[in-house]
Amino acid sequence: MSDYKEFENKMKKTCDALTTQLATLRAGRANASVLDQIQVDYYGSPTPIQQVASIATPDPRTLLIQPWDGSVLKGIEKAILASELGINPQNDGRQIRLVFPPLTEERRKELAKQTRKYAEESKVAIRNIRRDAIEKFKKQQKNSEITEDDYKIAEKDIQKLTDEYIKELDKIAEKKEKELIEI
Repeated sequence: MSDYKEFENKMKKTCDALTTQLATLRAGRANASVLDQIQVDYYGSPTPIQQVASIATPDPRTLLIQPWDGSVLKGIEKAILASELGINPQNDGRQIRLVFPPLTEERRKELAKQTRKYAEESKVAIRNIRRDAIEKFKKQQKNSEITEDDYKIAEKDIQKLTDEYIKELDKIAEKKEKELIEI
């Protein structure tokens, strides 16, 4: 049955989405990916910061955002303040400096909790993909496109795939939690 590929791809995309989502969690050290979700109003259209400015990391706790067009500086500052980043941008008229304070124990626990929440949401997405796959094979069996034995095999294979990807999600979340604790 080559129909597994479609479901496996969806599960892989779910893992990739979790990795991207966790990268946006601020972990106490400067990481440009925390800006990935922030959009700036650039001539009337929402634009990612990376498309209107260069982002540098002069030291482990600082991000330096230098817009290519000076007129967008205020917009970048506003977008960062409006985001859930929790860092006050320092605007010197030419560039914006974001200084990441060391994480408190309380904030680490909060971020670890957020990590587990994101991982759980991803697991639910994987289980929904499994449900869709099993429904598809059940329908095929009902329409006599596949045999009862093929259906049972497909069900087992999809469950195995689900278990693999849930383990992968656990690994991704565990890695992020470890990163949060070690800072």
